[in-house]
Amino acid sequence: MRHRDRESSLVYSTDPGRGRAAGVPVTAQAQREPGVVRIWLEKKGRAGKPVSIVRGLALDRGALDALAARLKRSCSSGGSVKDGEIIIQGDHRRHIAALLEGEGLRVKLAGG
Repeated sequence: MRHRDRESSLVYSTDPGRGRAAGVPVTAQAQREPGVVRIWLEKKGRAGKPVSIVRGLALDRGALDALAARLKRSCSSGGSVKDGEIIIQGDHRRHIAALLEGEGLRVKLAGG
């Protein structure tokens, strides 16, 4: 395999200049559907407590922080921004999806 071929099939990188965001895994599904925001429900590694994770937003850090603040306020819940993802405590997938669709984004529910 030539070096260039490996570059084109990059799925994960910790290099800030590579992949969609530094250290964020790029799933095969996300590669097939660019521009779709996915909202995941995860419980693993969180003592069984659910969190809603918003992935696939093509925003800079400032805009991501502002959107996270609006979502946390709207859901009356805590949360954070980490590795290009918005994490909201609790299962608020449907509410978050409605808010993001209201802003003109294509949203799909995933996980959990």
